[in-house]
Amino acid sequence: MGDGAVPAPGLVPFSYTAADEEKQRGVRRMKTTATGLLLLVALIYVLATWAGNAGVSGWPAYVAAAAEAGMVGALADWFAVTALFRRPMGLPIPHTAIIPNKKDQLGATLGHFVGENFLSSAVVRARLHSIGIGRRLGAWLSDPAHADRVTAELSTALRGALTVLRDSDVQAVVGEAITRRADAAEIAPGIGKTLEKVVADGAHHRAVDLVCARAQDWLVTHGDSVMDAIQGGAPGWTPRFVDRRVGERVYKELLRFVTEMRDMPAHPARGAIDRFLTDFSADLQADTDTRTRVERLKSDLLGRPEIQDIIASAWASIRGMIISAAEDDRSELRLRARASLISLGGRLSTDVRLQSKVDGWLEDAAVYVVTTYRTEITSLISDTVASWDADQTSRKIEANIGRDLQFIRINGTVVGALAGLLIYTVSHALGG
Repeated sequence: MGDGAVPAPGLVPFSYTAADEEKQRGVRRMKTTATGLLLLVALIYVLATWAGNAGVSGWPAYVAAAAEAGMVGALADWFAVTALFRRPMGLPIPHTAIIPNKKDQLGATLGHFVGENFLSSAVVRARLHSIGIGRRLGAWLSDPAHADRVTAELSTALRGALTVLRDSDVQAVVGEAITRRADAAEIAPGIGKTLEKVVADGAHHRAVDLVCARAQDWLVTHGDSVMDAIQGGAPGWTPRFVDRRVGERVYKELLRFVTEMRDMPAHPARGAIDRFLTDFSADLQADTDTRTRVERLKSDLLGRPEIQDIIASAWASIRGMIISAAEDDRSELRLRARASLISLGGRLSTDVRLQSKVDGWLEDAAVYVVTTYRTEITSLISDTVASWDADQTSRKIEANIGRDLQFIRINGTVVGALAGLLIYTVSHALGG
């Protein structure tokens, strides 16, 4: 991407920052040092050559050879370092300004290198296996403070998820799921089996006791109303005193019957109720007509708006209970979650088989991710580098590594001078 190019959508702009400018000042100081050393050896070369031409024998030749080689080394390394970031002296020399011109190719090569050497399944699996995540995770979770932290984070995530969900959407889904499930399953046999067990265990006796007691209390409290209702149903030609006597008689017999049924566990009416419930439980399980009627009743009930409203409103109650429990750090939900995490951590830190299972799951998951999305991961590198401005990239890289590169120039000057001195010394010795 050249000057003024706009980064691709979704990629972070790459720019030369104030921190880079501070580093660049350090680079300029090192450049001044390296250039000063080049000028120093050039001056030494001039002085040594002048001394040799003036008739001074011996050392000027050695110094001049060393200085000359130092200048060559300094210039060669200056050219090499400069060619990385720009064209030396602006000349269109081939294979210079490497970073600006080869930026995209370098990014693609870097992405390929990372994909082949860091995102291979063998490398990822070996690295994760050597870490022993299962054991470390177990030791970390077994610490109560860490378990508290994870519990708090999970509670926050749970509250956030429940807050984001729209009640109307969840209620619709819950209502549809419950209705579909209830409509698909035949309930009569299940009700029959439950009722059969209830009757066999005598668990229904308490319900019968309650009904009898409430009926007896009601009759005692509303005796006048009962007698008035009986008298009101008598023929109009009967005398009123006869209607009153009949009403009183019927009321007393009804009260006696209910009282006896309440106080006598072996009352015949109770036995009749037991036989009815037993027969009804059998019909619910085996009688086709009874089962069909129950299913029809179930469908009618599920179709009523009141039932659908009850089903839908269940979510609001459940949601409120969950949020309240998640917010209360002493709630049963959070206490159980914390205890489960500590227990899991203890098992993971000691159970080798469980550690192996967890490590295997994590390794398989990581290998799946890197093998499936390797291209996307590596393209992130190449696309990001391609989106960078060439000049900004060159300046930024130079600001970060340029100071060390200037030592190459200094070392080239020193090593060149020593090499020149050695070569001249050997040549003079062999020739002399």
